[in-house]
Amino acid sequence: MAHPATERNAARRVPWWLMIGPGLLLAATGVGSGDLATGAIAGSLLGPAVLWAVLAGALLKFVVTEGLARWQLATGETLLEGAVRRLGPVVIWLFFPYLFLWSFFVGSAQVSASGVTLHAIFPVFDDPRTGKIVFGIVSGLAALALVWFGGYKAFERAMQVCIGLMFVMVVVTSVLLWPGTGPVLEGVFLPRIPAADGEGLTWTVALIGGVGGTLTVLCYGYWLREEGRTAPDDLPACRLDLAAGYLMTAVFGMAMVIVGSSIEVDGEGTELLVRLSGRLADVMGPAGKWLFLVGTFGAVWSSVLGVWQAVPYLFADCWSLMRRPADPDRAAVDTASKPYRIYLLLLATVPMIGLFASFREVQKIYTVLGAVFFPLLALAVLVFNGRASWVGARFRNGPATIVALVGVLLFFSYLAFRDSGGG
Repeated sequence: MAHPATERNAARRVPWWLMIGPGLLLAATGVGSGDLATGAIAGSLLGPAVLWAVLAGALLKFVVTEGLARWQLATGETLLEGAVRRLGPVVIWLFFPYLFLWSFFVGSAQVSASGVTLHAIFPVFDDPRTGKIVFGIVSGLAALALVWFGGYKAFERAMQVCIGLMFVMVVVTSVLLWPGTGPVLEGVFLPRIPAADGEGLTWTVALIGGVGGTLTVLCYGYWLREEGRTAPDDLPACRLDLAAGYLMTAVFGMAMVIVGSSIEVDGEGTELLVRLSGRLADVMGPAGKWLFLVGTFGAVWSSVLGVWQAVPYLFADCWSLMRRPADPDRAAVDTASKPYRIYLLLLATVPMIGLFASFREVQKIYTVLGAVFFPLLALAVLVFNGRASWVGARFRNGPATIVALVGVLLFFSYLAFRDSGGG
């Protein structure tokens, strides 16, 4: 029988391209219809000059998620476990209401976006609202069945298919609409903010803040456990994994800016994307329309799948911590456990009420809730990883990381203040 250390070392010798699973899952979950629409609108208004903003947003999210990975590998605890054991059970009672609200509004936004996209692909209903409702319910239940019966491996394979669709289709569309290598390189390497009648700063900030996920960033730690990455020596693999994931997010976001810069767009959310697909048909022919719609569906449904599979980890972890907060031998979250399954079932069904409400209002509340959470997460990483007595000298925040985290904290605090109507 092989020694555990030998098995771990063998596992770390796997090819680098097999190490980037959880990072890609995080990227696919975090890129939804709102991110696509924001990229398209920003590109339409500002052109490729703001491509640098997509890279900046991806870098900010990378800094925070890398901090979460460092914490977990150094302590063996998820951030929630660490917060409860050091700050007390009050953390759970503060987190639960936010989790419930976020789950409802994000779940509603996800199935609504999926319904709108599927109706555009299969326009079998005369009333678009009916199509959104029916297809939204079908897509939500299909994701529920896959997560419930397929387990983590089936979820991972399904996400790989969605990632392939969303990435290849949208990137190919952007290449076909290429505005020229010069403007693209300038947009990436020469940061500037076009005036755009006073809207340049607003949409540049929205582009930076819209890259990647919010609460789902916390779920990265549970995917690390599913992949067996629990040792401090796994940090290089996690950094590679996250770099690949956020690079994909950035390329995808830049592709949407390029598409938007080439085609006039208007509207909001997924409906904007459907209109955009129609205009692509005028420029590129029917193939352009279907190419983009298939990629859009891959992006939207991967978010549904990712949220359905990942967010129940948070509830199950909180439930276990509430019952046994100080138990160091508390078992890791099991996807077959009752708390996980119950929350998965509720998450996949209750938010469908939102299909009968205004998608615009659901999307707005979803955006505000996400914006409020991220500065708190950046603050937690700044404080928790700032103490060598908690994470050790090797994993403590370095000077450059501290500066970056303070920047993340200030930027997303401003974004939360602005989105909540304070500015």
